[in-house]
Amino acid sequence: MHIINHWCSMNMTFKERLRAGFRAAAIHLGASALVAALAAALVFGVWYPYPYRELAGGVHLFLVVVGVDLVCGPLLTWVIFNPNKPRRELVTDIGLVVVIQFAALGYGLYSVAMARPIYAVYEVDRFQVVSMADVQPGALHPEQGGLHRVPWTGPQIIGVRDPKDGNDNLASLDLSLRGLEPSARPDWWQSYEQTKPKVLSRAQPVSVLRSKQPGKAALIDQAISESGQAEAELRWVPMTSFKVMDWVAFVDARTAEVRAFAHVDGF
Repeated sequence: MHIINHWCSMNMTFKERLRAGFRAAAIHLGASALVAALAAALVFGVWYPYPYRELAGGVHLFLVVVGVDLVCGPLLTWVIFNPNKPRRELVTDIGLVVVIQFAALGYGLYSVAMARPIYAVYEVDRFQVVSMADVQPGALHPEQGGLHRVPWTGPQIIGVRDPKDGNDNLASLDLSLRGLEPSARPDWWQSYEQTKPKVLSRAQPVSVLRSKQPGKAALIDQAISESGQAEAELRWVPMTSFKVMDWVAFVDARTAEVRAFAHVDGF
């Protein structure tokens, strides 16, 4: 009888410990979700605004890291939490879990930052979205200032310059054949203001896009509505990345300022 009572007492204690661990894990989950929401606001609101999150990639890695972070942290808390532990030991255990969580989240944010889109570069006949990962190591020289100091507050719109001479053109062609397009070369970047005449010379009326993609009328109409301008005041240009080829950007027909985007194949 004594053995049975002892077993029942231990069983009740175990159940109580699980309930206490569950409450602690729920609190931990809420705190982790708040931190994840703040990180997501940075990633989706600043580094990867629409439509760059679709064009540049990298967000999947963030979601995986945050998902694992949200599950493993509270789960470990549930497993290790024991209200009968000395307070110092309990604080040490929970603190260790939190440190591991922040380390994983920090790695995830660093990886996403290193893959973030930095510029939408107008090149020949399209906007090419360029991410940090697309630029060769050592090609950026922040000490030079200008466009070499890549933005941390979201991607910016720029262009590429013309070749300086015949030799420059041949060297550029050679690099392109090796897979390094001008849009990914910092020494070829120039301001969008200098590039606007080229954009307007190649941009096409919306009616052309409608005829090319009659099944995408709803997406086109939505983008025009988001632009805040009449259809006749807009032109469109293909928008691509090194991962995705089927977007367009709508620009003001007079100023070439980008007004809206649509997931419509411009080619």
